[in-house]
Amino acid sequence: MKETAMAANPVFHFEIPVTDMDRAVAFYQAVFGVRLSRRVVDGHDMAFFPRADGQPGASGALAKGDVYVPSKTGAILYFDVADIDAVLARATARGAAVLYAKKAVPGAGYVAEIEDSEGNRIALNQID
Repeated sequence: MKETAMAANPVFHFEIPVTDMDRAVAFYQAVFGVRLSRRVVDGHDMAFFPRADGQPGASGALAKGDVYVPSKTGAILYFDVADIDAVLARATARGAAVLYAKKAVPGAGYVAEIEDSEGNRIALNQID
C-alpha cells in the first residue's frame, strides 16, 4: 500500500451540531465577533464560518439535521482567539458554562473550554 503525505494542517472543514440554528448563530457571532453565512446543503440547515483561502487552518459550519447531535463528549474543536478573557466574558454573558477554566500552557499561551448554546464542548486557545 502506498503511503501519502498528509498536509501540514490536515483538517479542512468541521461541522458543529446544533438543535436551534438561530440561537447558535447568535451565540457564535456574538462570542467570536464573526459573521456566519447561512445556506442549505444536502437538505441540512448550515451556517458557515468565514474562510480565508490560502491561509493556514480550517473553517467549518454550524449544522442542523437528524445526523447532527450536540455533545460534550467526543472531539473537541479549539478556536484560536486573540483575547481569551474577552471571549470567555462574552460567552458567559450569553449563558455559556465554563467547563475548563482558563489555564496557562507554558510556552504556548492559554486554553479554556466552554459549553456553547447547544450543549457542545468547545475549546479556546490564545497564543502568547
